[in-house]
Amino acid sequence: MRRDVFQAIADPTRRDILNLLSTQTLNLNSVAEKFDISRPAVSKHIKILTECGLIIIKQEGRERFCEAKLEGLNEVSHWIEQYRQFWESKLDSLENYLNKIQSSAKNNKNGKHNKK
Repeated sequence: MRRDVFQAIADPTRRDILNLLSTQTLNLNSVAEKFDISRPAVSKHIKILTECGLIIIKQEGRERFCEAKLEGLNEVSHWIEQYRQFWESKLDSLENYLNKIQSSAKNNKNGKHNKK
């Protein structure tokens, strides 16, 4: 089953695992040792991250190593970018409106538009 990448990063422990693996490849035991939760709980988090494609497991001899595949976060980046552009446009419009009001207020204060 392919899980949603947003589901994977919703959990702080999974984000911490991703941060840890973003700088180094570690075996499963080394990952588990870094967290104050049970090894089965870490394994469950790793399984979810694997199902999302954010990490891969490589078998080397008797050990299994976890490696981050952060390209999977591109989906999150694209989603955020849509909303960044939307809000940037709204804030630009607000800035233009406020500048217009400020300019109008300055003109009124200087008596440029108050003459009847």
